[in-house]
Amino acid sequence: MITERIEVHGAVQGVGFRPHVFRLATELGIRGDVRNIGGHVVITASGPPDTLDAFRRALRERAPRNARVDDITVTLEATSLHTGFAVRDSGFAAGPRTIIGDLATCDACLAELFDPDDRRYRYPFVNCTDCGPRATIVESVPYDRSRTSMRGFPLCAACSAEYHDPADRRFHAEPVACPDCGPRLRWGDVTGGEALHVAVAAIARGGIVAVKGIGGYQLVCDAAEDDTVARLRKLKHRPRKPLAVMVRDLGEARTLSSVDDQAAALLRSPAAPIVVLPSRTGGLDVGLFLPYSPLHHLLLHHLARPLVVTSGNRSGEPIVIDDEEAEAKLGPLVDGVLSHNRPILARYDDSVVRAGRMVRRARGFAPEPLPLPLPAPNPVLALGAHLKHTTALAVGDRAVLGPHTGDLANAETFAAFERTAEALCRWQDVTPEYCAHDLHPRYLSTRYAERWSRERRIPVQHHHAHVAATAAEHGVEGRFVGVAYDGLGMGDDGTLWGGEIFLATYRDYRRVARFGRAPLPGGEVAVRRPSRMALGYLHGAEDFGAPSIPDVRPTPEAELVRRMIERRVNSPLASSAGRLFDAAAALLGLCEENSYEGEAAVLLEAAAAGHDGPSLDWALHRRDGMWVYDPIPTLRDLVTCGDPTGVAAARFHTTIAEVTAALVREVAGNLRTVCLGGGVFQNRRLVDAVTRELADHRVLVGERVPVNDGGISYGQAAVAAALLAGGDR
Repeated sequence: MITERIEVHGAVQGVGFRPHVFRLATELGIRGDVRNIGGHVVITASGPPDTLDAFRRALRERAPRNARVDDITVTLEATSLHTGFAVRDSGFAAGPRTIIGDLATCDACLAELFDPDDRRYRYPFVNCTDCGPRATIVESVPYDRSRTSMRGFPLCAACSAEYHDPADRRFHAEPVACPDCGPRLRWGDVTGGEALHVAVAAIARGGIVAVKGIGGYQLVCDAAEDDTVARLRKLKHRPRKPLAVMVRDLGEARTLSSVDDQAAALLRSPAAPIVVLPSRTGGLDVGLFLPYSPLHHLLLHHLARPLVVTSGNRSGEPIVIDDEEAEAKLGPLVDGVLSHNRPILARYDDSVVRAGRMVRRARGFAPEPLPLPLPAPNPVLALGAHLKHTTALAVGDRAVLGPHTGDLANAETFAAFERTAEALCRWQDVTPEYCAHDLHPRYLSTRYAERWSRERRIPVQHHHAHVAATAAEHGVEGRFVGVAYDGLGMGDDGTLWGGEIFLATYRDYRRVARFGRAPLPGGEVAVRRPSRMALGYLHGAEDFGAPSIPDVRPTPEAELVRRMIERRVNSPLASSAGRLFDAAAALLGLCEENSYEGEAAVLLEAAAAGHDGPSLDWALHRRDGMWVYDPIPTLRDLVTCGDPTGVAAARFHTTIAEVTAALVREVAGNLRTVCLGGGVFQNRRLVDAVTRELADHRVLVGERVPVNDGGISYGQAAVAAALLAGGDR
């Protein structure tokens, strides 16, 4: 007999790992105990060496479905005096901690939910070790009920028996509850099952109901009630942006969209994200997801129709998680509020995935850690940028990426950002020694960085962070080619960038190619109005001696823009790929004004679907020691080619892909790894076309990390860690 201290690191808390250890030990006749320590699991195991070898293999090979074992370390100890095997109380220790995302309702709990003979029949908070809330209810680690928002619900005798029975699937399931001891629904003065019936009736009548979900309130209505959906769009100030639709099952999803095997696996995964798929009716893609909480399952079961389920917030504000705030802010806008008394401790919107690539990383995925190519010798809080904001905490060889916050546009979203940053640090039990931030001086995240002393601040250029995020996710080593296409970001020369090619490492970068510049007439106004961006290219694009774009019909706005550009009034120049896509969409008559960020590009990609064609005219020039793409020949050909709109849109995509490949080949030399970053690469057609054009290169794009600004904080963390590790800042 020997005794080993076995430490298991990874996603091993909140996933039924201690019950798994108990059952394995009992099966193999091993004596000892298991407990949560800090963010990992520590096992004392006594038995014959061969048995302990088999035990350690089984820890990894037979781990619970939602667990992830990253590392197992073993230390010999003195012979144990244990006579059996026990699950002990948790302890505290320094070291990495993994908080897993919230898990969709498992099949076993779903069966109980609809079994009239089960004591949890129609109970909207049924869960077990395989499913239920995690990150949204955790206050601190180790992960025990006393450190979650369930601490206010003492277990009844029946739930306590399950919780303490090693043979039960609710053995140490921290959110375990039942109708006798757990949370209850509330609609005004009505509670429990009656509250659910009232809410269902309100939705069935064509109403909009604010429903308290897993990570925040959601606004729910019948997806087929056009008048109701129009009302929802009005109160959300969302006139055209697609709304997510929740359906009962894969069969119903297939009536609305083409669902391939990859999409089906994502829809049914424990993370249960919104999956953006081609619509059966053509036009814009549709975001579909399946019910992931018992309450969602009950709503879909009783209403038997697809539901619009979107974040419960006012336009520009973070999703509401507080009950009183929901009544005050959402109550006057909707036909009722269906809440409950389980507190939400962390705000998590729904995650969004398109073509297998992360668009919004939130519920179900965050805050699980991501690897860092170079470990951070000191903890770093990466503050993100401005749009689609996230925060990341670099600790050792990993970065903990927080959930999507939204755009840092006001005091409410800024406060949400502060709370998220504080929670990340509290969960990891660290105090950041450095912060990494964007170069833009007016971003609220950059203002937040001013709380650190100057020598503790690490500025990271926006587009370097974009391509570094892609490289870090894929574990790229050494120098690579970075292609950063997005809307706008502050360059290191004080100008606005957005169509850039770099030769880069995590520590440094050199800008070797870019898109031609054009003015943004009115600054932010040009971002909202693609028609004004088109006028910017018409009247003020960087001059390479190329043919001009045919003039547009004179309008008061066109004349105003022309004078603004001539007099250089509020018309900053930008080398932005995103703004070029806006201009192309406007010139094709697809979008004159963005009702949401990126709308013009979305419509341009949608118009190109099902069409093909050769590239439009394009030209490269040398200027200031770098290659520059001149977009004017492309835009001129776009408006004079005479092709139908869809064909012209397709040819524009082909052109940008050819230009990208040409620029990469001009600057890459012997480098064969190309990392794509920036919101423009949410365009699936463009990514596929660039990958084909560079078939002899290794082309990488974000998959687990958004290529849009939601991935900026992860890129900042990778850059800051590398700078600190290299000692060269």
